[in-house]
Amino acid sequence: MASQVRLETLDGVARITFARPERLNAFDFAMGRDYRDACLAATSDASTRAIVISAQGRAFCAGGDVLAMAEGGAGPQVTESAHAIHEGIAALVGSPIPVAAAARGAVAGGGIGLLLAADYVIAGEDLRVAGKYSDIGLTPDLGVSTLLTRAVGERRALQILLGGLELDAEAALAWGVAAEVAADPEERALGLARRWAQAASGALGQAKRLVRASSARPFHDSLADEAHTIGRAFDGEEAKARIAAFAKASASRGAAR
Repeated sequence: MASQVRLETLDGVARITFARPERLNAFDFAMGRDYRDACLAATSDASTRAIVISAQGRAFCAGGDVLAMAEGGAGPQVTESAHAIHEGIAALVGSPIPVAAAARGAVAGGGIGLLLAADYVIAGEDLRVAGKYSDIGLTPDLGVSTLLTRAVGERRALQILLGGLELDAEAALAWGVAAEVAADPEERALGLARRWAQAASGALGQAKRLVRASSARPFHDSLADEAHTIGRAFDGEEAKARIAAFAKASASRGAAR
C-alpha cells in the first residue's frame, strides 16, 4: 500500500505531503504511522535545512478518520495511534529545523495540532479551523491542548474547543494561528523554505529552538540559554563568514562616503 504521507527532499527542503484527499486527509491508523515515519526521516536527515507541510486536495486535515478507526480498533488502538502521531509532532517541534505549513480548506480536530507543529503557517483564503471533538464525544489530541493554547491563549483556545467557534483565514491570521494568508499557500511556503535553506540555517534553527523552549522553563533559564547559544554561534564558521562579509561591506560603504 502506498504511503498516505509522502516525503520528498530537494536542495535541502523536505516536503511532507498528506495524500489522502478522498477522505479530506483525515488520519486512519496507517496514515498516523506514515506521518510519524515521514517526520522522523525528515528531521534526522543531515541534508534537511527546511521543511514544508502541505496536503493534496481541498482540505489540509479533517482530523482523525473516526469511522475507519472504529471499524478496525478500540480505545487502546486509538491511544497507540495517537502516540505514534505524537512522535512525529514532537520531532518537528523539537527539531532545530524551521517548518512551514501551507493549509487550504478544513483544519479540524487533530488537524489543528498537525498545523501548529509548524513554526510558520501560511493559510489559503478558504481556510476553516474548527475543534469538532465534542461533536463526536472525543477529547483533544495531537498536541491541540498545548499548541493551540500557546498560539491563541487559553481563553481563545476554550472558545474554539468548548464554544464551537470556527476561524476563517482572516480570523486565523488575527488570532495568531496563521502567519499570513496567500492565494497560493504551497508556492509561498516553498519559497519561504528555499530562502531558509539558503540562509544561516543554524541561526534560524537555534532561534526556533529558543522560542519553542521558552514557555516550558523559567525566564532566567532562557536568558542563560540565549547567552550560551549566541556565544557558540559567534564562534561558528557560518557566523564568522557572514560577519566578515558584513564588515567588508560596511568598510566599502564607509570608503565611498
